[in-house]
Amino acid sequence: MQGNIPKTMHAVLLTGFGGFDKLDYRTDITVPTPDKNEVLVRVGAAGVNNTDINTRIGWYSKSVNADTNRGGADGFDTANPDDTGWQGGPLSLPRIQGADCCGRIVAVGKDVDEARIGQRVIVRPMLRTYVDYRPLESWYLGSECDGSFAQYVKAPSRETYTVACDWTDAELASVPCAYSTAENLLHKASLSRAERVLITGASGGVGSAAVQLAKRRGAKVVAVANSSKTEALLALGADRVIPRGDSILATLGHNAVDVVVDLVAGTQFKELIDTLKRGGRYAVAGAIAGPVVELDVRTLYLKDLTFLGCTFQDDIVFDNLVKYIERGEIRPLVARTYPLKDIVAAQKDFLAKKFLGKLVLLTDSG
Repeated sequence: MQGNIPKTMHAVLLTGFGGFDKLDYRTDITVPTPDKNEVLVRVGAAGVNNTDINTRIGWYSKSVNADTNRGGADGFDTANPDDTGWQGGPLSLPRIQGADCCGRIVAVGKDVDEARIGQRVIVRPMLRTYVDYRPLESWYLGSECDGSFAQYVKAPSRETYTVACDWTDAELASVPCAYSTAENLLHKASLSRAERVLITGASGGVGSAAVQLAKRRGAKVVAVANSSKTEALLALGADRVIPRGDSILATLGHNAVDVVVDLVAGTQFKELIDTLKRGGRYAVAGAIAGPVVELDVRTLYLKDLTFLGCTFQDDIVFDNLVKYIERGEIRPLVARTYPLKDIVAAQKDFLAKKFLGKLVLLTDSG
């Protein structure tokens, strides 16, 4: 351990499922102590993500069928506490959320080299250490263990990565959750240079990351987003932008894309499937427009489609992200920053969706 670490810290506790009142900003939370093979990180910045809000409002409960925005402010009365965790079980409360972490290591636990103290790092949010690296299992930072909406967080040393770049803490904090989700979608779909990919929710954190990462692979990118984001998405690398609300099928036609990367689902689901070519792949990691959809199974099997649920990430996904940053192959998209104490304002702005990229909390500013 290193000296000069306070006993208490500022943090935001999620105290229950519901509205913004369930976010309790405190200044008296005990600073965690790193256990064996763990490091303690002084958090500089923490990104805001859909999963934070989804968890707060109880949207992961199978008793909830609505879109996320409908319960974004107040939560869902129908949420069942027994299945509100993203893995289908209960969530232990209170919990410090926050899947995105950038900061500096200030202390190390047993069996961690003290040379790590002082390193600027990001933490892989999908933590495999705590489940002994079993296939398809993980804890998520800020869900099964306390996360980065705090001045300090502990994490496995093995899953805490140094990154050599000139990005700010806020810029690095925009990467872990959104970019790893986006890269995982493209990785599982095996998107190649010669293919055309359709990306829904393209102006959000994951969607805008997917646009960049798909373009990095050399694919042709069709983005779906609010028309006000068209120019920004074209500048980011999209080859075409379809305004949200327009008919995707009428715009592109049947059998028009090789891969669909979907973060929205909802009523447009049928059109997405119809736009896929024979042998196409549908990769999904979100359902903000509604999780219950109508599928004509004949389309699935007659077109030889592949459906890919994309949550668990192979280790190579995060390893590659760090390399992309260090080689300058992607760039951060931080729309706005807030002090930690203004987390409610940040989540309200997140739900309003009037930005491109990521909203980030600065923990050192309170």
